[in-house]
Amino acid sequence: MSKLSFIARTSLLAVVIVATASGCSWFHRGGSKLYAGSPESRPLEVPPDLDTSAAAPASATASGVTASGAQQAAAQSSSLGFTVQGAKDEVYARVGTALGGIAGLTVANRAPLIGAYDVNYSGSNFLVRVAAGTGGDTYVSAVDPRGLPATGEAARRLVDALKTALSR
Repeated sequence: MSKLSFIARTSLLAVVIVATASGCSWFHRGGSKLYAGSPESRPLEVPPDLDTSAAAPASATASGVTASGAQQAAAQSSSLGFTVQGAKDEVYARVGTALGGIAGLTVANRAPLIGAYDVNYSGSNFLVRVAAGTGGDTYVSAVDPRGLPATGEAARRLVDALKTALSR
């Protein structure tokens, strides 16, 4: 019986060594949970403005309006925006100049590629967004950081001041 127990012990020892060397999670503390919370395993979060490609053509809806046109029409239905004649880049520069002349306004950040100014005005933080429209028009609006129309008296007063400044 001693020969059988020697073989059994040797076999058990061999199994333990192989399992440990191969990375068996039974023999490692936290084995498979080690990388469970790593940044590489989390899903990618894409900001709302970047979830569609600007280069890709907008798809037509059943009514014949493009998706980007529908989004623009919804944004224009907000009372916190207005249309200006001119190219987007030109209007963006004019908006920047107008913002510089408004007392009590601080421009925290400029993003010319997406046509936005991050502003603080009368204690409220929001974006002034400049978007290309149709037929050479450009739409200027106030939006919150989520891309929804900004609410509040400060945003309304700022949009009115910009509309007055850009209509000259």
